[in-house]
Amino acid sequence: MSALNIKKGSNSHSAYNLRPNFSDVEERHTLALLVENEPGVLARVIGLFAGRGYNIDSLTVAEVDYTGHLSRITIVTRGTPQVIEQIKAQTGRIISVREVHDLTVEGASVERELAMFKVAGSGDKRVEALRLADIFRANVVDSTLESFVFEITGAPEKIDAFADLMRPLGLIDVARTGVAALSRGT
Repeated sequence: MSALNIKKGSNSHSAYNLRPNFSDVEERHTLALLVENEPGVLARVIGLFAGRGYNIDSLTVAEVDYTGHLSRITIVTRGTPQVIEQIKAQTGRIISVREVHDLTVEGASVERELAMFKVAGSGDKRVEALRLADIFRANVVDSTLESFVFEITGAPEKIDAFADLMRPLGLIDVARTGVAALSRGT
C-alpha cells in the first residue's frame, strides 16, 4: 500500500484544505442598485453603510423610470471580497431595493464622471492650462481675465489625471458629479 502524497491545504479539492478562502486585499467595486423612488430609500442605503463602517467613494442617484417610480443608485466603494459580498447581501435585503448589481464582477462596464475645474492664472500658466484642456478634451464653460472654468467628462482616472496637472497651474476649485456606470452588452 503506497502512502498518499497529499499535503495539508495543498489544493482546494482536498478535504484537508485548511487555508482560509478569503482575502485581506481591498478592491474597488461599482454597485448599481435599482430602488423604488420613495422618501427615505437613500437614507436607508446610506445608513447601512454608515452603521457598519463601510466607506463610499462615489454616490450618484437619479430617477430612471418615471412611470415605474424607479431610481438608480450608483455606489463606488472599497473593501475586501467578504465586505463587498456583505454589502451586496445587506443592501439586497432593504425592502425598497429591487436589484443589486456588482458591475465590477458582472462583466465589462462603462464608467463616466463629469467634473468642473476652476483654474486661475495668467501668462504662460494660462496658455498651458488651455493647452492641457485641449489634450484632455475639456471644454471652457466660463472665462474671465483671471480664470477659466473647465468641464470634462470621462473615467474617474482621467478626471484625477487632469486635476493633478491643473494643480500647479492654479487650480482653485473642483466639483465632481460622481460615477455613473452601466454594464456593456445585453
